[in-house]
Amino acid sequence: QVHLAGSGGGSVQAGGSLRLSCKVSGSIYRVYTFGWFRQEPGKEREGVAAIDSDGSTSYVDSVKGRFTISEDVANNTVYLQMNSLQPEDTAMYYCAARGSCYGRDWYNPVLYNDWGQGTQVTVSS
Repeated sequence: QVHLAGSGGGSVQAGGSLRLSCKVSGSIYRVYTFGWFRQEPGKEREGVAAIDSDGSTSYVDSVKGRFTISEDVANNTVYLQMNSLQPEDTAMYYCAARGSCYGRDWYNPVLYNDWGQGTQVTVSS
């Protein structure tokens, strides 16, 4: 069982930055993918970024060049650095984990087994 604890959300103005953290504990998969997803009320959950145990990363087009996913292995924490935030980035953000997908279908929330609680990100114009 993998336990994920997401944090770091908040309210910022457009152009601002936030860093989300996801503390990982429990029995992590030997090879894995960690993902960040976001969801607005009434909409489907959207894959934002993912990182595999080999360090490879994937991003949805709308955040490329603005968001960076990274992992601190020593501290069992996955980060999502979000720069140049825009109002359309407003959502509840969730971290998730699964056995490694090696970049394939990383954006599909159905394929993730473990989820953290959401952290709200609100960007005002």
